[in-house]
Amino acid sequence: MTIREFKMPDVGEGLTEAEILKWFVQPGDTVTDGQVVCEVETAKAAVELPIPFDGVVHALLFEEGTTVDVGQVIISVQTGPVGEEAAAAEVPATVAAAAPAAAPAPAQAEEPAAAARQPVLVGYGVSQASTKRRPRKAAGDVAAQNGTAAPAVVPAQPAAAQLVAAAAQNGTAAPAAAGAARALAKPPVRKLAKDLGIDLATVVPTGDGGVVTREDVHAAAAAAIAPQVAAPAAAAPAPVQAPAEVAAQAAPAQTGRETRIPVKGVRKVTAQAMVGSAFTAPHVTEFITFDVTRTMKLVQELKEDPDLAGLRINPLLLIAKAVLVAIRRNPDVNASWDEAAQEIVLKHYVNLGIAAATPRGLIVPNIKDAHAKTLRELSESLSDLVATARDGKTSPADMQNGTLTLTNVGVFGVDTGTPILNPGESAILAVGAIKLQPWVHKGKVKPRQVTTLALSFDHRLIDGELGSRFLADIAAVLEHPRRLVTWA
Repeated sequence: MTIREFKMPDVGEGLTEAEILKWFVQPGDTVTDGQVVCEVETAKAAVELPIPFDGVVHALLFEEGTTVDVGQVIISVQTGPVGEEAAAAEVPATVAAAAPAAAPAPAQAEEPAAAARQPVLVGYGVSQASTKRRPRKAAGDVAAQNGTAAPAVVPAQPAAAQLVAAAAQNGTAAPAAAGAARALAKPPVRKLAKDLGIDLATVVPTGDGGVVTREDVHAAAAAAIAPQVAAPAAAAPAPVQAPAEVAAQAAPAQTGRETRIPVKGVRKVTAQAMVGSAFTAPHVTEFITFDVTRTMKLVQELKEDPDLAGLRINPLLLIAKAVLVAIRRNPDVNASWDEAAQEIVLKHYVNLGIAAATPRGLIVPNIKDAHAKTLRELSESLSDLVATARDGKTSPADMQNGTLTLTNVGVFGVDTGTPILNPGESAILAVGAIKLQPWVHKGKVKPRQVTTLALSFDHRLIDGELGSRFLADIAAVLEHPRRLVTWA
């Protein structure tokens, strides 16, 4: 029998880690190609992972609730005989250790395995394994993996990590890696540091293995604008923790007066995105209060229209349609800022984001090509989006490439707010509660349905004049909904 390994795939664009929510199999269970073995939560969505081969589960390498980096082995499976080359690449470290008499494979034998295609989610296709190496582990980290606190089964170490481990056992110093002076940070963190004008070499890392995190960059930015800047401390890797300590930190810690909840999953990425957006895009927020009585009457008429029977008709549907009409009249608001190329990218399509509060936290899926949809199609897309988000089945693709977002705070009875831009988008519109208020209508004070809209936009992309005209057009359509036809 041969032991094959299944690694954590990249279930979205550029994701680096995912949390294992639930295992659907246990050691000894038989699995088939395409069978879902676990559910994981990324920074964007909860998704199910299918196994890409048949066999019997040999070991689960991580417990539920553990956050695992993309590319790490999460499950091993006993399969039928395979070729010697594949077996050499797929046997885990513990199995290889059981046969000390076997001669080690030459370094060149690792190259085909490195270039092999990695299994990914059904529907996402397959991708070539990246030749970019992960940051080398420190000798202390490798020793911790080989110590008594390490799990019974661990994934095979990269060649670089094995060299460090061998050097540590022989009492010799491992050779310094080329470019060791370069700070360790993920690409999004490097971009954030560049946007904020922070030199990563001056940032004190707090991540595992001395990796600079977003929080480290923001802390450095805050210190840079303070009257007195403390001298940066020497970069030092975080102390290695035993798995028991890591598991203890993953669960909420409660005392008599406080409860501490680990920040992870959707909450973690939302926090990072909002901080990054607030520090990167110069926000401007404008407000407008107006009469929507005619729109509310139209909503009621559409609900009673037999041609629209079975559709979800509500004020948000007509507000979304009004936004699309206003974008057509002011196309320059539908854009994004390309910092690297120093260009403004005008979008000739509208992927309309809808902020949705779910049990997992706030997510912003978007309706692809909303500008091309009829009222019926837009209603169906909104209903599908809400149902999918409520069930926790929103895919990463549904939350990518948004251009502008709507957030309906009015459902909570809130009049308005100052929303923060979804990163990469030009504007976000907050819809306030629709209330019966005294209003001057045709020269007389009458009770009318009134609401307030708040538009936050990126001032790098949208000047005050353009933002004001865009917001005024949305209000004009909703005040006189016949403009849905005349302006369209």
